[in-house]
Amino acid sequence: MSTAITLKQINKLAIPALISGVSEPILSLTDAAIIGNMEQNATVSLAAVGIVTTFLSMLIWVLGQTRSAISSIISQYLGAGNVEAVKNLPAQAIFVITGLSLIIIAVTFPLASQIFKLYNASGSILDFSVDYYRIRVFGFPFTLFTIAVFGTFRGLQNTYYPMLIAISGAVSNIALDVILVYGVEDVIPAMHIKGAAYASVIAQLIMAFLSAFYLLKKTDIPLWVTLPFNTEMKRFTLMILNLFIRTIALNIALYFGTSFATKYGESYIAAYTIAINLWFLGAFLIDGYASAGNILSGKLFGAKAYKSLIELSNKLIKYGILMGLFMGLIGAVFYYPLGNIFSNDEKVLSKFYDIFWIILAMQPLCALAFIFDGVFKGLGKMKYLRNVLLFSTLLVFVPVIYWTDSLDYKLYGIFIAFTLWMVARGLPLIIKFRKTFKTLAQKS
Repeated sequence: MSTAITLKQINKLAIPALISGVSEPILSLTDAAIIGNMEQNATVSLAAVGIVTTFLSMLIWVLGQTRSAISSIISQYLGAGNVEAVKNLPAQAIFVITGLSLIIIAVTFPLASQIFKLYNASGSILDFSVDYYRIRVFGFPFTLFTIAVFGTFRGLQNTYYPMLIAISGAVSNIALDVILVYGVEDVIPAMHIKGAAYASVIAQLIMAFLSAFYLLKKTDIPLWVTLPFNTEMKRFTLMILNLFIRTIALNIALYFGTSFATKYGESYIAAYTIAINLWFLGAFLIDGYASAGNILSGKLFGAKAYKSLIELSNKLIKYGILMGLFMGLIGAVFYYPLGNIFSNDEKVLSKFYDIFWIILAMQPLCALAFIFDGVFKGLGKMKYLRNVLLFSTLLVFVPVIYWTDSLDYKLYGIFIAFTLWMVARGLPLIIKFRKTFKTLAQKS
């Protein structure tokens, strides 16, 4: 089996993964853009969407780590030429994760008000947050199902079908947002922020249906759960537990960012919502190459092709930096039009424009961190990823954001903390990878 990695192979996986990856932030960006331009309660509603999106992202990222774990295991078995041994693992993983999502809905639905008070939400912002969440949360199981199926496809070195599914979800969400938020005269009443929540849930249902269809139609991976559990279920569970702790650390940073922005006032949290969602979009664009790193590193590791792993990392570093610079340039060209898409409130836009340049400057740093996140997930090195996130969040991000808050830097302080956080996430991964695999490559 040839283990040489070419740009064509990387792009064959990365470009469809890039397109499918942007579907996740597009669901939130669409809500933000349409809600931010409503005639009634636009700024308050936009703030509520930002708070709920942060909390939902935490839930999705915690349990959505099934994608990385499934992809890692399947790609390693593919590299070793023994996929048959893990064919029943995806269905078992999906059953466990979606079951947990139902428990989370049952617990968080009645406690929504108390949850969003922890984000410093009050008054109208709190009311809108609760209304939006209590609809949007019902899309949670469908999202987790889709994510797990995407992980299975990635393990099989296929990002094409996830791309088709993601495009379908994004397009349907945009269309439904316009119809349900603004309404159709004499046909559908305007539902405002609730309409945006319904649109997201329906889009997530469509994606889950298409995921099941393509998996059953295009692969021989079953969705029917069989017992006993696969022998890799133990390793899968350990991966999930490490990624769970890692994701909690990640979301501590996002919680503090949202909480501090909310404390500063309505216009600050609205501007932060626009900025953080555009940052998420950049992250998911880079995720295309992170996904290629995840998929290919797992396969090469399974085949013990360590020299090819080093070559892959060198190419990914180059492409990641170029991708980050490109996104920063695009953002600079459309600096002011981007803000106007999401809000027409001058106070909100002024605060957004003040700090958007920091997000653009971060992009190459983010690219390196996200790509090596993907590589380490493909290698199954979840424990090291956990430790790096704990370090970067608890010893870098949290002290910095409190320090900048004491200096009254407000949004500047939040995004300075995020920038240093990304440096502390990415640098240890690059050093560890090159030290480990250069040694193994010399021995092989």
